[in-house]
Amino acid sequence: MAYGVIADLLVLVHFGFVIFAVSGGLMVLRWGWIAWLHLPAVLWTAGIEFGGWVCPLTYLEYAFRDMAGERVAHVGFVDRYILPLLYPEALTRDTQVVLGTTMIVVNILVYSIVVRRAVHARSK
Repeated sequence: MAYGVIADLLVLVHFGFVIFAVSGGLMVLRWGWIAWLHLPAVLWTAGIEFGGWVCPLTYLEYAFRDMAGERVAHVGFVDRYILPLLYPEALTRDTQVVLGTTMIVVNILVYSIVVRRAVHARSK
C-alpha cells in the first residue's frame, strides 16, 4: 500500500477519533459499555487541547506523507475537507482551549443524562 494512502487512512482514523471523543457520549446513551472506550478518548483529547500539544497521530501522518514524497498536499477529499478540520490554519492556543472546553461541556451534558437514566432505572 502506498504511503500516501496510509497517510490518508490515518487522517480518517484521526478524524473519526475526534468525532468519537466529541460526540461518543451519545453512543453511551444507547450502549452504556462504550463509556469504557469513550471516557479515555475524552481525557486524551482534552489533554491534547488543554496541554497545547500535537497528537502523535499527526506526527505519524506527517511521517507517512514524507515517505510518500508528498511535500505539498494534493487536493483529494481528505486534504480538501478533513485536514482543515483537524489542522486549521488559524489554530491558536485560545482556540485550543475553546475546543477542549466545548468538548468537555458537551460530554458533561450527555453524561448527566446517562447518570440520570441510571439513577432513575435503579429507583424503579
